[in-house]
Amino acid sequence: MSRARSIDGGEEELGGLVEAQAREVLRAYERIAPIYDLLDGLYEWSWKRRLRAELFAHALPGRLLDVGVGTGCNMPFYPKDAEIVGIDASPAMLERARTRARRLGRTVELRRMNLLELAFPDGAFDTVVATFVLLCLPDELQLPALRELARVTRPGGRILLLDYHRSSRTAVRWWMRLLSAWLRWAFAARFDPTTEQHLAEAGLRPLVRAQRMGDGVTLLVLEPDAR
Repeated sequence: MSRARSIDGGEEELGGLVEAQAREVLRAYERIAPIYDLLDGLYEWSWKRRLRAELFAHALPGRLLDVGVGTGCNMPFYPKDAEIVGIDASPAMLERARTRARRLGRTVELRRMNLLELAFPDGAFDTVVATFVLLCLPDELQLPALRELARVTRPGGRILLLDYHRSSRTAVRWWMRLLSAWLRWAFAARFDPTTEQHLAEAGLRPLVRAQRMGDGVTLLVLEPDAR
């Protein structure tokens, strides 16, 4: 049984949240998969690729899990000799990731899976990566998600996160507020994930925290506490 179902409150209530969130994410990404790369293309080529490259510079050798692999936007930045596993909740997104992996000549094991219920043993990966993924989770599921990512990361391994952050700049906050309804409808996402509030409770120690795009994006390199 996933740890997401056995922590912080009633098992039944948390299980219901997990299932409801999985349905919402699946609907959104099955719908948007055919045009995802087109919709996100301007952001990808203007700044996201640069931040992905910066994030993956912190990856360790060995096995790497790409959580919420989507259409495979991280693939060009995978460490050359790493053994890669990518998971996603959406079959349509995974199919596009397979196409990208073939085009890039990368060997990637792709599996359909919920990030809150990872079907891997404890400490299975040296590096776990989630880019623009945890923003799809409400506050109640942030801690279970972080604990599940920590569970499958080996002691001394790393968790690499890249996500939006509610900006402190007035103009940027206004722009984010304007786009919030679209982000929620199209990507089942939010500009203000509460991930960082739960790091200590999840047993994660920040090694690197950097703000990018002003302060609208946060890059985190985390290490699980010794277990």
